[in-house]
Amino acid sequence: MSDCLPAYAELHCCSNFSFLRGASHPEELVKHAQALGYSALAITDEASLAGVVRAHRAASAHGLPLLIGAEFHLADDAGAGLRLVLLAQNRAGYGRLSTLITLARRRSPKGQYRLYRGDLESAGDFAGSSSALPDCLALWIPGAGASVADGRWLAARFPARSWLAVELHAGPDDRTRLTMLLELATASGLPAVAAGDVHMHRRARRPLQDTLTAIRLKSTLFAAGHALFANGERHLRSRLRLARLYPPELLAETLTIAARCQFSLAELRYEYPDEVVPAGQTAPAFLRAEVEKGLRRRYPGGEAAAVRERVEHELALIGELSYEAYFLTVYDLVNFARSRNILCQGRGSAANSAVCYCLGITEVDPARSRLLFERFISRERGEPPDIDVDFEHQRREEVIQYLYQRYGRERAALTATVITYRTRGALRDTGRALGFGSAQIDALTASLAWWDKREQLPERLRAVGLDPAAPRVAKWLTLAEALRGFPRHLSQHVGGFVISRGPLAQLVPIENATMPERTVIQWDKDDLDTLGLLKVDILALGMLSAIHRALDLVGIHLPDVPPEDPAVYDMLCAADTIGVFQIESRAQMAMLPRLRPRNFYDLVIEVALVRPGPIQGDMVHPYLRRRHGQEAIEPMRPEIAAVLGRTCGVPIFQEQVMQLAVVAGGFTPGEADQLRRAMAAWRRKGGLEPFEEKLITGMRQRGHDEAFAQRVFAQIRGFGEYGFPESHAASFALLVYVSAWLKRHHPAAFLCALLNSQPMGFYSPSQLLQDARRHGVDVRPVTVNDSTWEARLESAGGEAGTVAGRPAVRLGLGSISGLPQAAAARLLEARRQHPLRSVAELATRAQLTDKDLALLAAAGALASLAGHRRQAAWLAAGAKLQRDLLGSVPPPEEAAELATPSEAEELIADYAATGFTLGRHPLTLLRSRLSAQRFVSASELQNAPDRQLARAAGIVTCRQRPGTASGIVFVTLEDETGLANIVVHSRLVEQQRHELLGARLLGVLGQVQREGQVVHLVAKRLVDLSSLLGRLPTASRNFH
Repeated sequence: MSDCLPAYAELHCCSNFSFLRGASHPEELVKHAQALGYSALAITDEASLAGVVRAHRAASAHGLPLLIGAEFHLADDAGAGLRLVLLAQNRAGYGRLSTLITLARRRSPKGQYRLYRGDLESAGDFAGSSSALPDCLALWIPGAGASVADGRWLAARFPARSWLAVELHAGPDDRTRLTMLLELATASGLPAVAAGDVHMHRRARRPLQDTLTAIRLKSTLFAAGHALFANGERHLRSRLRLARLYPPELLAETLTIAARCQFSLAELRYEYPDEVVPAGQTAPAFLRAEVEKGLRRRYPGGEAAAVRERVEHELALIGELSYEAYFLTVYDLVNFARSRNILCQGRGSAANSAVCYCLGITEVDPARSRLLFERFISRERGEPPDIDVDFEHQRREEVIQYLYQRYGRERAALTATVITYRTRGALRDTGRALGFGSAQIDALTASLAWWDKREQLPERLRAVGLDPAAPRVAKWLTLAEALRGFPRHLSQHVGGFVISRGPLAQLVPIENATMPERTVIQWDKDDLDTLGLLKVDILALGMLSAIHRALDLVGIHLPDVPPEDPAVYDMLCAADTIGVFQIESRAQMAMLPRLRPRNFYDLVIEVALVRPGPIQGDMVHPYLRRRHGQEAIEPMRPEIAAVLGRTCGVPIFQEQVMQLAVVAGGFTPGEADQLRRAMAAWRRKGGLEPFEEKLITGMRQRGHDEAFAQRVFAQIRGFGEYGFPESHAASFALLVYVSAWLKRHHPAAFLCALLNSQPMGFYSPSQLLQDARRHGVDVRPVTVNDSTWEARLESAGGEAGTVAGRPAVRLGLGSISGLPQAAAARLLEARRQHPLRSVAELATRAQLTDKDLALLAAAGALASLAGHRRQAAWLAAGAKLQRDLLGSVPPPEEAAELATPSEAEELIADYAATGFTLGRHPLTLLRSRLSAQRFVSASELQNAPDRQLARAAGIVTCRQRPGTASGIVFVTLEDETGLANIVVHSRLVEQQRHELLGARLLGVLGQVQREGQVVHLVAKRLVDLSSLLGRLPTASRNFH
């Protein structure tokens, strides 16, 4: 039967990358078109190629020819209503189409485009644009006011490559419409062709498509009216249905057009910039010369033979794959950063590379460990390397602007990130479209925890008084579920840049980002990987900023930090790590006393061990038992011991899994990397079975017993997608050690640097301050007479600068919430010229607004001029009156003497103004009431014996629910003596959800769980004590 049906190629189809229009993923459209027996499918999203790589991937897998195109609505009056679809015939046509999209997007705000008829008539001033877009075909989609003049204009601009698209959607009189369109085509001199204006792969998506339209129009489904499609015909229709709608010649014409479009994304070839190579040199020769320089610098006494062999192996593979320019580009960026004294460090798989180490991109010597270059680059990998470089987060913009200046806007842009709908957003938008009130929507979304699963939504609905069985509510759930995962808009990647030798717009469209001076391509990281395009990751890391600031305050450089300091490891073993990079989380602090690190490699293991992979693979406890002699390390053959010996026979790192596959299973290094990639995806896609068979067979052939082989593979499966590379852990461990050394030996400088590098890290400034004060750091309040914008160090006498001994930290004006930096700059300039003597003088000389003065008074920053807060507020108001009415004439009456605020009032004001206090902790004021209810302090809980029943109470500062924790929620409570760690099991999570999520001051009745120094309170009951805090503002950081 299907052989009798006419062949057909769909030429007008938008995916859900036509945001809030298309109701199907590109992959769904491709798969369904192939199932319907289509000859080809064009993806023609509106002024966008954002979805074509996904479609290309699916089309390649299903063997369906894919056409690349885009739809446009011309914007000027002369072309009002003119709607075109442009299709690329070949690589040149694709480049012109991409450039045209770039032109339309770059002249418009983010998310919009403007294309004029003139853009198709004259070359304009945009690189690569063409008067008639050669090598592209054009389809005209006539609207209600279509005229013959429009058609003739198009025929003249696209001679012998333009058509009138006839789109029939079971309207009131399709026959009349067909006749009218054919007459219009004849009069315009255009051939006619069938097209579908497809918005979804199946008719069943129509409710979702209607909802997307209502969301786009900021309307409800009931008010959208004629803006909604009249029926569900804009789906991929069967060829039998199409044969009944269209004359055969119109269907046949689709094949003619498809045959003329031979372009495939697989043709794209990426050429890396060549500016990084000096004139007269080749990239391979220059890279080798720079590596040789680096070898002499890294190994002044001469490199070992193994290092030389490794470098030669890497250079040969880099040359074979033509990646020299990529390495040199990253090298250039790192050199620029160092020339500007910007701290940076390469990490990730690049730390497996001796070449990266010699070039100074990474600081981890691969010769010191058994790192695998094939984890970074391999022949079999089929994708480019990925070098991640972290820069100080407050100075990364300098590196980005250097990159733009060096290569130009036409050749450099950020990679996109596709922002997709998640549960809350989907519920909000579909709820509005269905006409639910904002109160109902807010109540439902506010009741959701970040860990809630979809099947729990009906229960959440009932909790806010909605019946999930009611038709309208059920529709809400259904539509929200369908919308989850849909792309919402493009955003910018955290730092992935694509740089090209020629105009980048001929490779991929470029559009404006929300941030000024930023441009973004329309493809994301996965798209680039699919097509083998290189990107450079310029990432921001707050701890690099903090370390640089702290080292400057101490007056030393990074190489001056002494290695392997026993006092640092003593501090780490005691889990005294608030503020320390990577090991400040609750889970890491619980692991440190168990692991008891005593050297740098122990830190590498610590960083990697507290990860879902080792936890799910049941590697943590066997490693700890073997490390401390509580379990024997089973005998291993020499080749296995070479891989696992350093981790007590337990595979912890991704590289170890790969090395095991090589030495025990006979894999090549490239095949081992394919195994790693399959490990990363098997939970979503499967695909480990061929590797399992190959590994176990290889191990059996090499004399390993079946049980050992099965156990190794079980550990590989346990890693799932969370295995941590040793190279990455080693890069991070360097920063762990340096930040820990600073905290141990220079706590004031470390605190000062952390405060000036906010926002960053796991803890709020309030917690960092309290921890530093518990360590004896003198923290001084913000004042207009002593503070600068940032926190700074002071000697006992108040002098600023790099201070020896035990300096104090003076808080900065920047800690006052809402105070403009410009106002602070005027204040500091006025103070520099002459000391400030009164609030009135401050207001006049610094030209402060009423709001500026009120903020300074509320923060207690006027204390040196005015006394306590109430007095300061009174004088600030008087300064306004004096400035407005009397100029410089002093006030005739003396200032009123106002009552001093109570300690509780001061605390509330402190937290409201800055988020912290230098007074007593709020729970100090409540301790007698809490003790009367038998709640003990965090320090008392820390000394409680195992299994003792206890009560604890504190301000909730963190809730964490790891995906590996079987529904357990870990809560951190803070009181005047420190932090208490609470474990809430899944049953209690559901039973006391309101208290767990809503309490600011939480009381816990439970049982102590002690393992050495690690103490948790396992909750049996939760009590919301928030009323005791009154108006005190608090905040919790919640994590997965």
